[in-house]
Amino acid sequence: MADLADDVIGRASAGDIAAFEEIYRYHAGMVYRVALRMMARVEDAEEVTQQVFISVHKHLKSFNGKSSLKTWLYRITVNCSLNTLKARKRHVEVAWVEGFDPEDTHDNVRETLTRGEIHQQITDLLEEITPDQRACILFRTQEGLSYEEIALTLGINVNTVRSRLKRAREALLTARTRKGVAV
Repeated sequence: MADLADDVIGRASAGDIAAFEEIYRYHAGMVYRVALRMMARVEDAEEVTQQVFISVHKHLKSFNGKSSLKTWLYRITVNCSLNTLKARKRHVEVAWVEGFDPEDTHDNVRETLTRGEIHQQITDLLEEITPDQRACILFRTQEGLSYEEIALTLGINVNTVRSRLKRAREALLTARTRKGVAV
């Protein structure tokens, strides 16, 4: 099932707590995973996840169904993450917790780097790009979203997605070369 049934969403928007809990159980993992990738710290991801579901509870009646609930939740999660980052005005690391396997690296790199070192190098590289670029990169590489899905999720034009991804990739390549990163 790609998303919850419309009747569950309808019941939840009408105030049915059990239906809202079903939405939470179904989507909380995805929301947390995206928040963790954006925020890098477990505590921050938990806080953002809580903010997302508070917001969803308050605004579920305004969900119009033009996109899937999952897309709507992606957008709220990214917005909450970006707002939290801006409010704190600090440079954060991005946790690339899932989706990276040291076995996929070149043989000599695998021999010299531990998983933690690889994770730190990727985190350091991701610090080189803006949070908006980071969101596009993570949605594309980790969530497997198409350019159109990213645009819909972030509420931006497809060409803006392309531009952000291009700039992010260029910045990552430059940083990789400058830092001498092997991954």
